[in-house]
Amino acid sequence: MVEEEAKSLPMELSEKGGVENNGFVQNEAFDDKETNTSSQEEMPKTCIVDVDPAAMEGLALKPYAGMPKEVLLKFSSQARYRVTREILFWLIIAAAIVLVCATIAIIALSPKCLDWWQASPIYQIYPRSFKDSNMDGNGDLKGIQEKLDHITYLNIKTIWITSFYKSPLKDLGYGAEDFYDIDPMFGSMSDFENLLAAIHDRGLKVIMDLIPNHTSDKHRWFQLSRNRTGKYTDYYIWQDCTQAAGLVTPPNNWVSVFGNSSWQFDDVRKQCYFHQFGKDEPDLNFRSLAVQQEIHDIIKFWLGKGIDGFSFSALKFLLEATHLRDEPQVNKSQNPESITAYSQLYHDYTTTQVGMHDIIRSFRQTMKQFSSEPGRYRFMGSDGEDDIEATMMYYGTTFIQEADFPFNFNLINMKNLSGNSIFEAVNLWMKNMPAGKWPNWAVGSPNAARISSRIGKEYVNVMNMLLLTLPGTPVTYYGEEIGMENIVSENVSEEHINSDPVVTFPEKSPMQWDGEVNAGFTEGNSSWLPVNSDYQSVNVEIQMTWSNSTLNLYRELTLLRNSELPIHRGWMCYVWNDSNVFVYVRELDGLDRVFMMVLNFGQESTIDLKAIVPSLPSEAIIRLSTNFSNAGKAVNTKLIKTEMGEGLVLEYKTAKPVHTMEAFQGNCFVAEKACYSSAFNLLYVNC
Repeated sequence: MVEEEAKSLPMELSEKGGVENNGFVQNEAFDDKETNTSSQEEMPKTCIVDVDPAAMEGLALKPYAGMPKEVLLKFSSQARYRVTREILFWLIIAAAIVLVCATIAIIALSPKCLDWWQASPIYQIYPRSFKDSNMDGNGDLKGIQEKLDHITYLNIKTIWITSFYKSPLKDLGYGAEDFYDIDPMFGSMSDFENLLAAIHDRGLKVIMDLIPNHTSDKHRWFQLSRNRTGKYTDYYIWQDCTQAAGLVTPPNNWVSVFGNSSWQFDDVRKQCYFHQFGKDEPDLNFRSLAVQQEIHDIIKFWLGKGIDGFSFSALKFLLEATHLRDEPQVNKSQNPESITAYSQLYHDYTTTQVGMHDIIRSFRQTMKQFSSEPGRYRFMGSDGEDDIEATMMYYGTTFIQEADFPFNFNLINMKNLSGNSIFEAVNLWMKNMPAGKWPNWAVGSPNAARISSRIGKEYVNVMNMLLLTLPGTPVTYYGEEIGMENIVSENVSEEHINSDPVVTFPEKSPMQWDGEVNAGFTEGNSSWLPVNSDYQSVNVEIQMTWSNSTLNLYRELTLLRNSELPIHRGWMCYVWNDSNVFVYVRELDGLDRVFMMVLNFGQESTIDLKAIVPSLPSEAIIRLSTNFSNAGKAVNTKLIKTEMGEGLVLEYKTAKPVHTMEAFQGNCFVAEKACYSSAFNLLYVNC
C-alpha cells in the first residue's frame, strides 16, 4: 500500500498544478509509463502545510552564494557593505597613484645608464697581424672571427678594427681605393658580414676606421677628376703650377706630413694636386658639397651593414685655406728653399680651419639617424690634436654634439716615465675635459712603440692596472694584454714588407697565440712580418696557465672594473704623486667601500698614506696586485711599500670619502655622477 501511494504521488502533484522534477529521470518513456499506471490509483487530493506568516516575516535574510541580483542589491546598499567597498576602491586608486609616482621618481632620479662604449674596454685590432686563416701569411677577417673567444675571455665587449677597405696598402691602408669594398687580402664582403653576425651573436660591438680626408690615387673619383669628368672635376684640390726641366714649382710652401712639398704634378690634368700625406693619397676637396655627400653615403652604407660605430681619423686636415698663402716658418732665419720637414712650419692654413667642426657635426647627424633603435646607439670617436684645448673641441658643445670622445694618447706621448709624469698626463685630460663628458685612455696603438719597448717590460702590468682603473673607457691595442714587444727593425726584410719596403712596422708584429711555429698566427710557411723571438714564453696559451701572468692580471682587472661600481663610474681623486708613485682613489657616494690605487712608475718606494689622508683606516686589504701572491693580504696604511713597476689595488671601508674632504676638492673628478642607496640597492643622481 505504501509502495502504491509512492507511485501515485507524482501524478497527483501534477494534477494539482505542481511542477514535476524530472531531474533524476533517466528514461522518459519508462517514466511516462509509470505515470500512466499510477494515475489509476487513488491518493490524497490535498496537502495542507500550516505556516505562521508572522514567523516568516521575523526571519532575517542573510547573504548566500549564488544569490540573484535583486537580493545582492538589497545587501550592497547597506552601510556596512557600501563603506567597505568605497574604502577598498579608494585604497586601490591611491596605491596606483603611489606606484606611478614612485616609478616616475625612480626614473627621474636614476642616473643615465652607461652606454656600451662606456661600459666596456675597447680592444683594437690591426687585422693584418691578428690571425691568418688561409695560410697566406696575412691576418684576415676570418681570422678575427676564429679568435672572438679571446675577446670574451678578456671580459671585453667592444672591438675596434683598423682600416680594411680595398687599398693599395700604402700608409697602413689608410688611402682607400674603394670605401665600399673589402681589400682581398682581408677577405670578402661575405666574410665581413659573417664576422659582424658572429660578433653580435656574442653580444659584442664593433667599430671601424674611416679616414675621410683623402683617398688613394687609384680611386675611381681621382681617375675621373684628373680627366675633368663632370662633377668629379672638383672632387680634389687642384692648382696650377709650373714645371720646367723636370722641376715643379708648387703654388706655395706647404709641406706634407711625410715631408717635402704637399703638391704633386699630374701629367694627365697638367695641374698639381694637394696631398697632406703621401703623394699617392690626394686630399678630397671638402668645400665641395658633393664630396661631403659622398662621405655621408659611405657612413650610411656601413651603418646599414650593422656596424656599431666609427673612429674618424685625420679630421683636422679636412679643410685648407683658400688663399694659398705660405705657412709661417718656425725658424724665421731658415732659408725657405731648405724647408722640407713638416715640423719646420706652423700649419695655420692647412689644419683646423673654420668650418671643419661643422663638417664633423654633420657626420654626427648622419650617425644619429641610425641610433634611434633602443640598444643600437652608434658610437663616434675621433682623433685629436696636439693642443689639448683644440682636442677638447671634438667633444662638441652642450647643445651640439660631435664625437663621443676624441681618442686620448697622452699616456703614449709622455717623454719620460715617473709618478709625476703619469699624474700630469692624467690631470691634463681631466681638468680640460668639458663637464659631463666621458674620458678615455690608451697605452698602445698601431702608431706607437709597444709598452715593453717604449718604457720597459717591468712596467707592462702597472700600466695595464692604470689603464683599467682610471675613469672612462680604456683602449687596449692587441697583444698588450700579454706584454708583447716590438720586433727588431733590422730583422724586417723587404720580403716581409713587400707592399711598402720604405716603412717598418715593429709594433705590428703578428699576435702570439701559442708556442708553435709562427706563434699560432699562421699555418703557412711565413708571416708578412716576422714573429717576435720571445713568442715561446710570451703567448696567450702559456699565459692562461700561469696564475701570475700578464694575461691573467689583465683579466682580473677587467673583472674588477666590470663588477665594482666605484671603479665603473665613481669619483676619482688624486691622493699623492712623486717621482716614483701615483696614488688615487675610486669611490662612490653612498657606498662605504673605497678602492685606492698605489702605482709605482719609478724605483722602490715607501709611503705613509695615513699621514696624507688622516681618515684612512690603519689597515687596507690588497684586492689585486701585480704580484698575485700578495692579493688578500692586509697592509699598514702608514707604511706601504712598492717595488719598481709594482701596482696595488687596496680596498677599505670609510664613512668619510676623499672627495668630500676640503683638502682634496680640486683633485676630484666624476664624469657620470651617481649615488648608491643601500636601502633600495639602486643608483640615484641627487646625492
